[in-house]
Amino acid sequence: MTTLVIGGAASGKSAYAETLMADLAPPRWYIATLRPWDGECRARIEKHRLARAGKGFETLECSHDLAVLRLPRQGSALLECLGNLAANELYSAAGARWEEAVLEALVSGVEALEAQCDDLVIVSNEVCLGGADYAGNTDAYLRVLAAAHRALARRADRVCEVCAGQAVYYKGKGPET
Repeated sequence: MTTLVIGGAASGKSAYAETLMADLAPPRWYIATLRPWDGECRARIEKHRLARAGKGFETLECSHDLAVLRLPRQGSALLECLGNLAANELYSAAGARWEEAVLEALVSGVEALEAQCDDLVIVSNEVCLGGADYAGNTDAYLRVLAAAHRALARRADRVCEVCAGQAVYYKGKGPET
């Protein structure tokens, strides 16, 4: 089963995704996509490490080329987060890539993960509720991520949005609470 969890910054989406994973069969893979570019990124990484400590996750780092990632064995995976992965692919050290190529990389990466998992939970950022006047090519990032959300929502068994720690399901049903 694939679940897409979308939410704004500090919405509780990561914590919610981790609770979904708690009931899934081990091994539980945590696929970390954030690159430690600076102190702020390193602090976010540490915050997430502490939050998932003791929850039975085995961490795999994959900041790009998700399609080539191979899980050590079948299990359940939490991809944290699609927004970071999109930015890493779009603005790689090798230079900016075409939006279509990045979208293909994201979707094919998720397809490759689905083939290796019993269950996959994908966390992503809701970024399309903001303004319309962005600096640089931020609009390219927004287009890629929105297109990835649409493509993955079609594939997913469940799709929800988390706001203030509460999940609203748009596709499928959430776990009984």
